[in-house]
Amino acid sequence: MTNERPWLRFYGKVSHSIDYPEITLYEAIASTAGRVPDAIAWDFLDTTSSYHDFLAEIDRFANALAALGLQRGERFLISMPTSPQGIIAFYAANKLGAVPAMIHPLSTGPEIGQFLKASNARIALTLDAFYPIFATVVAERPIDHLILARIPDYLPAQTRLGFWLTKGRKIRKVPSDPRVHWWSSLMRGGYKTVPPAPASTDDPAAILFSGGTTGTPKAIVLSNRNFITESLQIAVWGDIKEGDSIVAVLPIFHGFGLGGCVNAFLMAGAKSILVPVFKARTVAKLVRKKRPSILAGPPNLFDALTKEPSFRRSDLSCLRVTVCGADTLPQPLRERFDALLKDRGSGAAIVEGYGLTESVTGIMAAPIDENRPGSIGIPFPDMLAKICKPGTTKGVSPHEEGEICVSGPAVMLGYLNDPVATSETLKVHADGRTWLHTGDLGTMDEDGFFYFRMRLKRMIKCSGFNVYPTQVEEVLYQHRLVAQSCVVGIPDPVTGERVKAYIVLKDSSRENTGTAKALIEHCQERLIKWSCPREIEFRRDLPKTLIGKIDYKALVREHIASHG
Repeated sequence: MTNERPWLRFYGKVSHSIDYPEITLYEAIASTAGRVPDAIAWDFLDTTSSYHDFLAEIDRFANALAALGLQRGERFLISMPTSPQGIIAFYAANKLGAVPAMIHPLSTGPEIGQFLKASNARIALTLDAFYPIFATVVAERPIDHLILARIPDYLPAQTRLGFWLTKGRKIRKVPSDPRVHWWSSLMRGGYKTVPPAPASTDDPAAILFSGGTTGTPKAIVLSNRNFITESLQIAVWGDIKEGDSIVAVLPIFHGFGLGGCVNAFLMAGAKSILVPVFKARTVAKLVRKKRPSILAGPPNLFDALTKEPSFRRSDLSCLRVTVCGADTLPQPLRERFDALLKDRGSGAAIVEGYGLTESVTGIMAAPIDENRPGSIGIPFPDMLAKICKPGTTKGVSPHEEGEICVSGPAVMLGYLNDPVATSETLKVHADGRTWLHTGDLGTMDEDGFFYFRMRLKRMIKCSGFNVYPTQVEEVLYQHRLVAQSCVVGIPDPVTGERVKAYIVLKDSSRENTGTAKALIEHCQERLIKWSCPREIEFRRDLPKTLIGKIDYKALVREHIASHG
């Protein structure tokens, strides 16, 4: 078995396998509440809740949902920021055996229509500020009940007043609508107490949607087992325990936020500090005031923090673990943040991980004491990974490029109502196991450490040669003038595609043809010729997807639209 998992010798004190309870997510939270009832479960803008009170709120909202007719197996649309209402609703639906479909609260009308159609939800939860867009959508696709929450529902009196003066009074008044139910009223209602629905750990627990800002997203169905195993794997890997806390910056419509920053900590009896909107200054303030032990997020979070003066002055000795995932971490950014941690008193260094929504979130990460440059780490306990020749189930040799494939208890049930896409992604290999074909290109070395290259679909074909955008971006990041880079392939009548780089400079006054020429020459000195950008376009910022990744597809569409 060690030959199949060469990475086991780097586990240190981490168990090779975990005993996973055969329970639902609601039962997992109830178990934590029974174990540490007085511990703080979540902190939201200085309002806190013990596990005992958190469970009581979940039960109260489950009773309200049952009174509205939500039944076992039905879908319940949750369109909320990272907030108490969002996570209370998530576990309340689970208690009833319903399946919450989590979406971005800033989704457009057409996107909400797609999500409602895909989930077939009759009941939805969102903020009062988003009522107008929901009202427009449900006029075309009716739902039975729209539950509206307010950010001040869980704010102290003084903070509520501040919110009203700055933002609340700008929110349009909700007109009379028989479908609307207010969160605060539902939580005060005297509804019949409902017991947990008969459910299995293998039953669906959530629907998360893949994709960025365009196209039809895939609805990923994840089970109770998926969330529980992935959360326990994270907890064991990061040694998360009672007394730990995390700044939960990632949104709960994303697996990293919901599974990694919320559920993993709640199962461990730790504290999740909920952040509804990411701002570097806000996170810096929370680190100073709340003293979290763990900080996790995508590269843009760490980049923003290195530029935030108040964070650079902060005492960071509280940070025991810092984890980067969801996108490729440029080496210069890693070095800057690690240096900042050391300078401000933390013994941590960024640990890079890898995962995807089809496995909830992270399924591998670098060991704390074996952080190899460029590596996304080794698989968590009970997870298997290998590199296969693209388009096949055949494994390749160490260091040979291919598709990253993973297997284990965190792998999704499938895509909702899409057996074709499911069969293309989940494949049974010769070993009899079901493997998730990630669509990501990477390698594995002899020790079992994995290295991510890029999405297979992002690879550029220039004159028949493969060009890896992340490799070119890494070279561009090495130039002293470059703050951000994104490399794309654009149509070319001669070469098929040519390489174009979008650059954000540290000093915008240097945007000129001389700088563009210098950047191209910088690449020519370090890359083979077909990988070098033929064109540089300077930008003041780069478009982002809903989870903060640089949206390279938007840049390609923009180029095609402007050049025909």
